[in-house]
Amino acid sequence: MRSFLWYTAKLFSSRTLTLTRSMSQSTSIPKKQTRVRDHGYDDFMEVDKKVRKILKFQELILSQTNNMISVSRLDSISRRIGFKQFESGRFILKFPHVFEVFEHPVQRILYCRLSRKAASQIEQENEALLRQIPDAVTRIRKLLLLSKTGRVRLEHIRIARKAFGLPDDFEYSVILKHPQFFRLFDADETRNKYIEAVEKEKDKSLLGVSAIERMREIEYREKGIDAEDIRFSFIVNFPPGFKIGKYYKIAVWKWQRLPYWSPYEDVSGYDLRSLEAQKRMEKRAVAMIHELLSLTVEKKLTLERIAHFRMAMDLPKKLKEFVLQHQGIFYISTRGNHGKLHTVFLREAYRKGDLVEPNELYLARRKLAELALVSPRKAKVNKELSYYRRDGLEEDKGSVERGYIEDDFEVKRSRKREVESDSDSSAYSDDGDSCNESDVEGESSCTSE
Repeated sequence: MRSFLWYTAKLFSSRTLTLTRSMSQSTSIPKKQTRVRDHGYDDFMEVDKKVRKILKFQELILSQTNNMISVSRLDSISRRIGFKQFESGRFILKFPHVFEVFEHPVQRILYCRLSRKAASQIEQENEALLRQIPDAVTRIRKLLLLSKTGRVRLEHIRIARKAFGLPDDFEYSVILKHPQFFRLFDADETRNKYIEAVEKEKDKSLLGVSAIERMREIEYREKGIDAEDIRFSFIVNFPPGFKIGKYYKIAVWKWQRLPYWSPYEDVSGYDLRSLEAQKRMEKRAVAMIHELLSLTVEKKLTLERIAHFRMAMDLPKKLKEFVLQHQGIFYISTRGNHGKLHTVFLREAYRKGDLVEPNELYLARRKLAELALVSPRKAKVNKELSYYRRDGLEEDKGSVERGYIEDDFEVKRSRKREVESDSDSSAYSDDGDSCNESDVEGESSCTSE
């Protein structure tokens, strides 16, 4: 009996010690981590929330004839995009640098149209969009190389076309105009349109270098860092307030030196059943998301858009938990749509709320955000639009000469004196009687013949 109790106690103590060591001294990155907020990215998304609403109103206004719409009709149409009654009027008044409210000269009702600055911003963005079409072609070619089959659904690219810097008619202006790179076809099994690379192997030899590999080369040439230390590493920058323990540092150090296959490399012929191969595939998935974000214009993409490419790029199923494991590389912001929208940022591409290497299209889009952030008190009200009737009267008065006004005043004064004399004479004369006034010591006398 004593030996049985002694053996049970020893077994329990050994299990407890093993459990304590596994929890406190683990040198692997934990699968589940709590998200630490970075207010710089959250503030960026709050501004982006306003910009998305402004863009919805811009589409409504530009879809009307003469690019203007009455405020009453705008209020009724805006309910289709989630606005309540009378909310659209209050919204457009918050951004006088983007929208102009004026009185129609004929109908005498309030109308709304885009301001000159907002119209200029749209023109600059469209021009920048057309100028960077060659870059957009390169992005689509690299996006097809990331797919394991060399094809991507057209609808998935259409949904994320703004993130990749593609025009609305990209199917014709980008895909069909470059038959040497792309082939558009309908799949027999799903009846969906797909985009396929024409010469995948040739494109891979020319474009099969990821953004993180180019960054490592720059770090090696400029800073002279040891090649073995940065051969498979990523740029890690944890958010403020993120707790980094001793064993977590060891886990990150081991993970940074773990070799992996390039996202452009074909791994269909490899044996992926071993534990080492699974670890390499997990790190390859990090490189895949990193490269996907690098192909976007603003180096950010919603988690829902990334999930569209999950099957084509062999990404894990629990995508949100997977991204949260690497908060030093990515950041997930839930701001912008009441927590329903998850936007993934590439941390190394941003510094102090702005892109480190901004492009022309990004700068054109940011001008709309700058207009939205300007205080309404600093808006210069256009009198010709806001005070149409009053301004017309003031212009008529200003065109009259001063001399004419003085002459008219003298004429009116003389007429007034004549009227007063006529009224006095009629008051003191009645039926041929005459009245003579003589003021003697403050008294007046009147005699009748």
